[in-house]
Amino acid sequence: MPNTIKAYTKTTGGKALELNLDPGFYGSFAEIGAGQEVGRWFFRVGGAAGTIAKTMSAYDKKVSDAIYGTGERYVSSGRLIAMLDHEYDLLLERLDLERGGESAFFAFADTVAAQNYAGDADCNGWMGIRFQTHPQSEANQILLHTRMLDQEGFDQQEALGILGVNLIYGAARYADDPERLLGSLLDDLGRRRIEIDMVEFTGSAFSEVDNRLLSLRLVEFGLSQAAMFSASGEVIRPSELLYKRPVILQRGRFRPPTSVHSDIEKRAKERLAADPNVDAGRIVSLLGISVSELRATVTDSGEDFLDRIEALNAGNHSVLVSNYTEYYLVAEYLARYSAAEIALPVGIMNFVELFREGRYSDLSGGLLEAMGRLMGQGVQIYVYPGLDPQTGERVELDGLELSAEVHTLFQYLLERGSVQGLEGLPDEMLSVGSDQIYAWIGEGDPRWEENVLPGVVRAIKAGNLFGYQG
Repeated sequence: MPNTIKAYTKTTGGKALELNLDPGFYGSFAEIGAGQEVGRWFFRVGGAAGTIAKTMSAYDKKVSDAIYGTGERYVSSGRLIAMLDHEYDLLLERLDLERGGESAFFAFADTVAAQNYAGDADCNGWMGIRFQTHPQSEANQILLHTRMLDQEGFDQQEALGILGVNLIYGAARYADDPERLLGSLLDDLGRRRIEIDMVEFTGSAFSEVDNRLLSLRLVEFGLSQAAMFSASGEVIRPSELLYKRPVILQRGRFRPPTSVHSDIEKRAKERLAADPNVDAGRIVSLLGISVSELRATVTDSGEDFLDRIEALNAGNHSVLVSNYTEYYLVAEYLARYSAAEIALPVGIMNFVELFREGRYSDLSGGLLEAMGRLMGQGVQIYVYPGLDPQTGERVELDGLELSAEVHTLFQYLLERGSVQGLEGLPDEMLSVGSDQIYAWIGEGDPRWEENVLPGVVRAIKAGNLFGYQG
């Protein structure tokens, strides 16, 4: 039997069998909707009595309500937590006296909507586990939200089963190494079947865990293309913030966020709010950072990333961290989560770069395809003035001249209102960028405070961010 376990290691069946043969990890399974495959893995490989105290499926909504309480949404974090509360408490009530001294208990739950017959389902789900790391210990918890990328319902169910086994195994074996646990969630799956866009670790076993950093790891490990953080620094699902709301996304380095960044956001919001078709009171403003930029800036992205998040939150900014290098990709991502209108404010030098044809050599349609995919989402580009890096002269959209090859396309976008110019700050403020301010902070040069908003200054000083030494 030991040789069999070794042969199965790292496969879904091997993980389930290993846990079945370990009486020290014992629990219950509750699955709603499409998530009916997790418990089945443990039955399939044999020896399930070693792991499973109970499996159940409250498939009918009235049955689910009778057990877990009523709720407006069945595929939600609230329903998942209600399931974990009920099942974990019931497990302890029934079995703690009998085997609580020898087994670490767990309750696993999921509530999922997979593809339906009509083919129009929002294929997503919530999955979680509440568990002890050793007998009689306090409970810890891992929650995640997933999107299924397979086209067929059967394939989505299969992928959910594998993900569930990976989560249970990770809780049992890798609780002391959360990053390894995250990395193991796609074992036997790959990156084209499941996307995990939100994860939360809580409990004494994870007292040193920063969920913001784990969300960055989701993107770095390829489990998700993006992670989102509220203005208060909480990890959130993108749809919670974006659904049917106008969105402004400004991308940059934000190391640290500067007065120029703030002015760009302010003017872009004013411009979008002036559109009579936009509900000004529902505008969401995001600042976006790409993982490739993080990697290019520092060797260890963790601490530097948290510094940026702290500084951005101090300015009351929500943040999007993504693997997307191109604007059309990030626009498609926002549209996927039902963002209503999308505005992308960009500095004029970055705008010129958008029209460089060699940038899109990986697309069969080149620049035209990129612009078509970008404008196909109803995007408006707001162009903020800047200084020419060669001459130091101010460059505005009105006076911009592009090459003859792209001039007609540029004029067309101007005439249809897809590209609009913004006013900007004086030249002396435009000349100071994030890199210069970062250097001044490290050198103790007080000029950095003149180019950063007061709230961000206080956050940098209070948290010794970006190498600040007082």
